[in-house]
Amino acid sequence: MTHDTTSQRSVRAFVSQYYGEVLEKTADLKTNACCAAGAPPAFVAAALANVHPDILDRFYGCGFPIPRALEGATVLDLGCGTGRDVYILSQLVGPGGFVHGVDMTESQLALAREHVDHHTEAFGYDAPNVAFHQGYIEDLSSIAALADGSVDVVVSNCVVNLSPRKDLVLAEIARVLKPGGEFYFSDVFCDRRLPEDVAHDPVLHAECLGGAMYRSDFEFMAKDHGFLDPRVLDRAPITIQNDDIEAMVGAARFESVTLRLFKLPNLDRRCEDHGQIAVYKGTLPGAPDLFRLDSHHLFEAGRPERVCGNSASMLADTRLGAHFDVVGDTSVHYGAFDCSSTMAHDQYADAGDPSAASCC
Repeated sequence: MTHDTTSQRSVRAFVSQYYGEVLEKTADLKTNACCAAGAPPAFVAAALANVHPDILDRFYGCGFPIPRALEGATVLDLGCGTGRDVYILSQLVGPGGFVHGVDMTESQLALAREHVDHHTEAFGYDAPNVAFHQGYIEDLSSIAALADGSVDVVVSNCVVNLSPRKDLVLAEIARVLKPGGEFYFSDVFCDRRLPEDVAHDPVLHAECLGGAMYRSDFEFMAKDHGFLDPRVLDRAPITIQNDDIEAMVGAARFESVTLRLFKLPNLDRRCEDHGQIAVYKGTLPGAPDLFRLDSHHLFEAGRPERVCGNSASMLADTRLGAHFDVVGDTSVHYGAFDCSSTMAHDQYADAGDPSAASCC
């Protein structure tokens, strides 16, 4: 049986059927593109241990896109599936926060909803702090709870690649985020634009490879939607381990990448020097010594680091602001900034860095 995946409707239909009917457990995937490997950060691992096994058995993500500093936040998980990340986030936002999960596949949402009471009791909450909504990530306007500027953080785990209209996804994320909000996600990227017949192969698409984004195309698209300085946290190669699929993709190489995009409209298009200094206070839960903003910005508690204007804004004008002292503003410009790496990053690299993100 063949499927047309060249239209938005047919992509949605096939992907929904694949995840709702064809796959019964994580092991049914034909590649490892949509399944996380490696150890999660300690604070995520602790929360993961409290998630019901039935939820864990039907997880199809490619990383651990769970940021820090979520206490009391409103979080949206795009393509939440059976709710693994929603239930992790539920613990991190606490009873004063709230987590919305959105997915288009009703059978997955049914399993997620089935375990709401179990997790509410297990977490010691008086009432649920999660809600699951059926909908499309390209059009969140049908969900009343997701009004303009209503969300602090949007997360997504290996789902944006499945969308036939990634531009609409980014537009909706920008709409629902508050000023200073963040899109923190893991997804599959490719080192090139795939040929149409490969990109639209139904199984390859559902396995998160056909819709994999060419990094440069995605970065330009993100900037067009107001996310002016996408930051990479972690990246790792994907090994397909399937002869038929490897033959289809040829020399194309795929990787899992975790990124963070901030809704900060006044960022520069490139890194600029305004003479600013950032000092981490060491106050983020579980990270008393080191905090990683991205792959090359590691901050040690109490240690001043020179930062570009964009990094300064990410640390001062977002929910991270309570955990940093940023000295200086953008009133004086000293030219371009060499945004290579912080002194703490150069000293500690990734050895024993407890704040590093993890993905497959």
